[in-house]
Amino acid sequence: MDTKRMVFILLLPLLAQVLLAEEPQAGNANGVTTDTGGMESSPGVFLQVTSSPAAKFGFNWRFTIPFLQGNNPLTQGNNITITPGVEFTPIDIHLTANAVWTPIAFIEVVAGGRIGSGWSINLFGGDIHGIGFNLPEDPDAYGFVGARHDGDNFGGVQWQARMGAALQGDLAAFFPGEWNHLIFRSFHEISYAAYSRAGNHDAWFFENDDGENRNGFSYRGNLLIGYRMPLFLNMVALQAEADLFLTEMPGGSRWGDTRPRWTFSGVLNFSVTESFEVALITQLRTRRNFVEPDWEDRHFTNRTLDTSNPQRLEFYRVVAALTYRF
Repeated sequence: MDTKRMVFILLLPLLAQVLLAEEPQAGNANGVTTDTGGMESSPGVFLQVTSSPAAKFGFNWRFTIPFLQGNNPLTQGNNITITPGVEFTPIDIHLTANAVWTPIAFIEVVAGGRIGSGWSINLFGGDIHGIGFNLPEDPDAYGFVGARHDGDNFGGVQWQARMGAALQGDLAAFFPGEWNHLIFRSFHEISYAAYSRAGNHDAWFFENDDGENRNGFSYRGNLLIGYRMPLFLNMVALQAEADLFLTEMPGGSRWGDTRPRWTFSGVLNFSVTESFEVALITQLRTRRNFVEPDWEDRHFTNRTLDTSNPQRLEFYRVVAALTYRF
């Protein structure tokens, strides 16, 4: 993403505020209020279980602060939401913090981060890693390079900082009605992630992933289209998400390091009670194809992308996400 485009994204909410400012109200020459006395807060817990298998449990506290609110439909709900929390998996723990500024009804500006550490365990006869290096072994006589994990439990700190923006809309804003909630959301963010023990171009694991992480920048973007209903099944949606390393490994084009990694999701969301929701998510993902038949046993830097058929689409997982707000 070039600098001009990033500056435009960051300034767009401010421009929209100016263009859509309403008539001044009595006692307020600018037509907006900065009174934060109406702050609301609510704790919440969540549990995610997947068919991978994997699980994550978390607790957070959400604070919603009215900010630059106006008296027209586009600005009357302006606010800043700050959500600190903690997340656990069987192999790591992280403190998290997220902030969402809604300067106008159809735009969100998002910033956040996490910091924590992890460990390794043996599960179902194999090791799974929440932290540590993904190192290449010494090559054999045929040039084969295997992979090995290196790292102690709680051996270092992992952290990430990110910033992004979302454009969103709801058909019911133009055609009011409880059955008219055709929604869309397009979100894009840039993040920087690091492992405290890693140097330039060192690969490391995070939550037992493929171990191709590196200290550097990444891009994530997604597009969601859905339909909300006044029913127990209150939303169905489709989402496409792309992840892309912006900090490339040396020689990465050989194994397809610069290719985006796509995840496609079908979402069913159930409103069990006013405070309790359950989402069932089925996911497909793209995977790179390699010319080596034993590519799964090789370190990822010792693979060669099949340029004639570089990727495939495969089933990824089913996720059950339970959320309760007190």
